[in-house]
Amino acid sequence: MDVQTLESVANEMITPGKGLLAADESTGTVTKRLDAAGIESTEETRRQYREMLFGTEGIGEFISGVILYDETIRQSADDGTPLPELIRSRGMIPGIKVDKSLVPFPFSPEETFTQGLDNLQDRLEEYRDEFGARFCKWRATFAISESTPTKKAIDANCRNMALYAAMCQEADLVPIVEPEVLIDGDHTIERYAEVSEWVLKTQFQHLYEHGVRPEGMLLKPNMVTSGKDAQEQAGPEEVARYTIQTMRRSVPAAVPGIVFLSGGQDDVGATEHLNVMNTMYDNLPWEISFSWARALQNRPMQIWGGEPENVEEARKAFYHRARMSSLARQGQWSQDYEEEAA
Repeated sequence: MDVQTLESVANEMITPGKGLLAADESTGTVTKRLDAAGIESTEETRRQYREMLFGTEGIGEFISGVILYDETIRQSADDGTPLPELIRSRGMIPGIKVDKSLVPFPFSPEETFTQGLDNLQDRLEEYRDEFGARFCKWRATFAISESTPTKKAIDANCRNMALYAAMCQEADLVPIVEPEVLIDGDHTIERYAEVSEWVLKTQFQHLYEHGVRPEGMLLKPNMVTSGKDAQEQAGPEEVARYTIQTMRRSVPAAVPGIVFLSGGQDDVGATEHLNVMNTMYDNLPWEISFSWARALQNRPMQIWGGEPENVEEARKAFYHRARMSSLARQGQWSQDYEEEAA
């Protein structure tokens, strides 16, 4: 394990003003999103879509790294340039999602268990040596209901994610650890904070037990909001307070950065929440950034519609969303910027 390399890459990923593009949707997930935009999902349309995003001029000003899916990391642009190389040419770091799929948790079908440790060491070597990946990502999910999450599901998922992170660091790859407490449900923000703290504290205990160096990893958690179906929705300042309080109680100061997922929020809502956090708090031990999929991609996908003549307009929309996210990352975003671009 090259500790200096891990720390250097982790810090490059949370360069001030920059965040991550999560373009690691599984084939099933991206197909649903393409279908919703009226685009037929084939290997070729998925490739065209990803090339459109990665080839956007100037995008490296706002995006430090791109999380890829196995299919995508093996693809090339129209001119034959491998997509990881295209990403590097735009000043971004290529990374890879290495968990495989969510399956029902044994004897608790409302919960999920993340698969993917099989052959992981061999896969890490291939992604690093053949495709130039410098970081990885693994996601586990936890649903809130009257009976969930359970301690056994939290322990099993957090243990697996810690083992994944240890394998990554041993292979000189920075692990992104993503224990996502889902926004789905009518739970209060207080309940969301309680469960998020429980999950994060469990996660870092397992990371410690597996020897994972916090300086050479990033955390990708959910923001702490009201449940999506809750009658009373917390405002941006309350979301910022509960989120940062939860992080302060759970995340070691040695972790260089927290890159929040958007977790079902719309693009402007996620941007506003990130902005308020960076406005209200300026003396935190970690960088507060983003690692977004839908919050960066929804509008560009709709504009593109699978038509070559729409590529440049879609790239303008993608550039705009990345710039808005960058401003929020610095606590400099304003609704006025959204209205100017409308």
